[in-house]
Amino acid sequence: MTVELNHTIVYARDRRVSAEFLAEVLGLAVGAPTGPFLPVDTGNGVTLDYYQQGDEPFTTTHYAFLVPDDEFDTMIGRLEGMRVTYYADPNHTEPGRVNHRYGGRGAYFDDPDGHNMEIITRPYTRR
Repeated sequence: MTVELNHTIVYARDRRVSAEFLAEVLGLAVGAPTGPFLPVDTGNGVTLDYYQQGDEPFTTTHYAFLVPDDEFDTMIGRLEGMRVTYYADPNHTEPGRVNHRYGGRGAYFDDPDGHNMEIITRPYTRR
């Protein structure tokens, strides 16, 4: 049996703002609302279902996206055009830089709700 991640819920203060932000950075589309969720589908069949939490507190988390190497610079350009600071490290201490882990490139940035987003061009090696 093969197990695959199908979807995950992303809490947001404004689901439309957050879903459109990520979709713009990654070059994806925001889908039609499904109940309380606003979906952003990725290329491998995983859906991020944005859920509007409003003013209720929620814990931010980390989401990493494996992106094509030839799209990475375009995504960085989108972040720059949106005036969003990106970082080479997950702790956000190296602004305006990318990393070169595992022979690829990567960058971290915050979404409108403070989730720590990451784009990478090579998957991390697992032992």
